[in-house]
Amino acid sequence: MPYHIRAERVSDRVIVVGDPGRARLISSILEDARLVNENRGLLTYNGFWRGRELTVATHGMGGAGATIVFEELIQLGGRVLVRYGTTGGIREDVEPGDFVVPVSAFYHPGGLFKQYFGDLCVSPAPDLELTWRLSESLRGRGLRVWAAPVVSSDAFYAETPEIVKRWSEFGAVSVEMECASLFAVSRLRGVRSSSVLLVNGNILYPGKRMISEGELEDRLLAGARIILDVLAELK
Repeated sequence: MPYHIRAERVSDRVIVVGDPGRARLISSILEDARLVNENRGLLTYNGFWRGRELTVATHGMGGAGATIVFEELIQLGGRVLVRYGTTGGIREDVEPGDFVVPVSAFYHPGGLFKQYFGDLCVSPAPDLELTWRLSESLRGRGLRVWAAPVVSSDAFYAETPEIVKRWSEFGAVSVEMECASLFAVSRLRGVRSSSVLLVNGNILYPGKRMISEGELEDRLLAGARIILDVLAELK
């Protein structure tokens, strides 16, 4: 049994989220949801959506800690992992309430990438088919979607307008913390992964944020239902 997620098993299809409160929120719309881990606050639920068993798991904040969770979920049976979280826009036209489906994740060298891959320069990218399905399903519900690179940062408070301007010049549309780790490790372990991110603010314009927690929750649930549909229908 893994050290941190003390569950006997998880579904082969998993939504991973940073916030344990978000895990509780999404599990609340599953059928027969059961809490199977609460060790270290990494709340993990098994439940059903449209007759298909799915898991919602908490990965916490930051790539290094989240990678421990990704590894353990894979050990427990996870074969398709979708990170669902929030992200900060780094382009003027990326608005709060938009969704981002990353097609790749930029990262700063060193850290866990050095430890996993040594001197190799990996290119963290999600599963193509899964990413396409998620993007098209979101657009099909009339949502505004960016299918573009994101930046996975290890230092939440280190971003400045100058730094994000450089990233955006290379095509990135938003910044978050865990996608590069997820995409790289899932490729290494031979499982599929992707991500859906809700833009809850814009770093270039600190005043541009989701209006309220209620608005954020409603938007998160709307996106969660779409992700659950895609995972339930995935062959």
